[in-house]
Amino acid sequence: MKSTTEIQNEIIENFELFEGDMESTLFYLMDLGKKLPFMAVSLKTADNIVKGCQSKVWLHAKFEEGKVIFEADSNTEITKGLISLLIQVWNNQTPDDILNTDLFFIDKIGMSRMIGSQRSNGFAGMMKQMKLYAVAFRSMGDGR
Repeated sequence: MKSTTEIQNEIIENFELFEGDMESTLFYLMDLGKKLPFMAVSLKTADNIVKGCQSKVWLHAKFEEGKVIFEADSNTEITKGLISLLIQVWNNQTPDDILNTDLFFIDKIGMSRMIGSQRSNGFAGMMKQMKLYAVAFRSMGDGR
């Protein structure tokens, strides 16, 4: 199992291939969203909607064998790509790993240049919701 640091370094390397070409970067981000595993319609409930997002984002998590497993979907491709980045880093990690991760990839890939303030607020909402799941699961048992 790769650490959150290793995963973030891989994300940075992948984005560096575009050498700052914004159009290619956004197409890549949308492509990442298309590769997000299918989320069951039964999970697309009001309880699973991430607050603060301009687009609709559904996020569900379950706790299996000490690890947090995330599922997500969105009604827009760029937002789906954004949540897929967070899932790459935090999926299958322990609650403590999620809560202790410094998400350095965000600045390194120039996320602020890619998304406006509305999407930035939504992205922060996605991170907050994922961390809230980690807090809840840590309180259920061994979060390490």
